[in-house]
Amino acid sequence: MSDDLTTDLDEIPTLISGLPNRPLAGLTVLVVEDSRFASEAVRLLCLRSGARIRRADTIRAALRHLQTYRPGAVIVDMGLPDGNGADMIRTILRATPRVPVVLGISGDPDNRDAAMAAGADGFLTKPIESLATFQQAILAALPPQDRPQGLRLLPDDVITPDQDALRDDLAHVAEVLSGADDIAAIEYIARFLAGVARSSHDRPLEDAATALTRDQANGPALAMELARISGMVQDRLSAVQGS
Repeated sequence: MSDDLTTDLDEIPTLISGLPNRPLAGLTVLVVEDSRFASEAVRLLCLRSGARIRRADTIRAALRHLQTYRPGAVIVDMGLPDGNGADMIRTILRATPRVPVVLGISGDPDNRDAAMAAGADGFLTKPIESLATFQQAILAALPPQDRPQGLRLLPDDVITPDQDALRDDLAHVAEVLSGADDIAAIEYIARFLAGVARSSHDRPLEDAATALTRDQANGPALAMELARISGMVQDRLSAVQGS
């Protein structure tokens, strides 16, 4: 992974004060996330907060973004298809000028320690649905001079991503499962599926993804888990497509 992100870009734009209902106005957020469902949640949260959003679904794509512009905040998924989120966080933090806010994100709360050890300013646990929690995580990490001044009401809004994004994630899982023939592919899809299941409040699917991770070293058990999960994914795809 390249770690040279120093550029001659203009300074990072500061927030626009005086917008209590849009406390992140003027901020651009880069979300590095391979799940469309999780990305859609962040997009809606940014929209309601006044922020602009860009998305990268791999570390490679995120590095290309960061070579040409500097966002005010970066939210990094801890498990990406082409690398480790903690390594991505370290790379971002070595850049000049420093990105003001770098947050880790994961469906597994145990990843908080890895994100913070890498230097993240905070951590968000999927599903990210609370507008107040999202805004507070970013505002608390901003330098004091960049935080909006004055009193601000904490919104109690909860967002729900579009089911089309969930369908796309499930279709991706089904495609990968159909050709999963090595441990690396199985590890990735188990981690991805667990995050999608948690974000969509699908506990049976989350438990199945966790079991897939546990049983991957056991040949017969692994084959059974793959077949069971494939059936569960297809059932949910049919339900989403029919809704």
